[in-house]
Amino acid sequence: MGIPGLAPRLRDTMSDPARRRKVELGIPDLVGPDLRVLFCGINPGQRSGELGLHFARAGNRFWKLLHAGGFTDHVFAPSEQAALPALGIGITNLVERVTVAASELAGAELRAGGLRLEAKAKDLRPHIVAVLGIGAYRTAFRRPAAEVGEQEERLAASRLWLLPNPSGLQARYQMPEMTALYRSLHRAAGAPDKG
Repeated sequence: MGIPGLAPRLRDTMSDPARRRKVELGIPDLVGPDLRVLFCGINPGQRSGELGLHFARAGNRFWKLLHAGGFTDHVFAPSEQAALPALGIGITNLVERVTVAASELAGAELRAGGLRLEAKAKDLRPHIVAVLGIGAYRTAFRRPAAEVGEQEERLAASRLWLLPNPSGLQARYQMPEMTALYRSLHRAAGAPDKG
């Protein structure tokens, strides 16, 4: 189904070299001081790249999960993302490059992204880094058996969590299970309940 008129807009965007370069460059990190949780997506999708907003695809459950998990007092629209750092929440990506699907990323890109994420954790010192994507995490950190939840290792001084990708295309994990995972992360982060 999708968003009416999205396919022609994406074709137009990708046919204009200047706009295509802008889309391929990715999205700036959304960070601030005193982060309780730095959420790390895999990489921006085309819609996010086009709009310059994290988790911008209509079917992405990230914003609903933030609210259901107690991080926000309402379901934010992607356009409200600038308010997150004041709540102690940041967003980054393992790989900055925009793609149609995360499956287009090479293992070397993900491993390089893991090193960049570690450097960001060292600089920003969030209480917790939460990576959103099991397969991407396993590749990036060379942990093929990693399971969802808190990891034994740390990323710099930050606690490290692994959560499923919130994409609506991720059918294995449904909203009730995902909500429980986000609530558990919220409790671990010691953040005040906004829900």
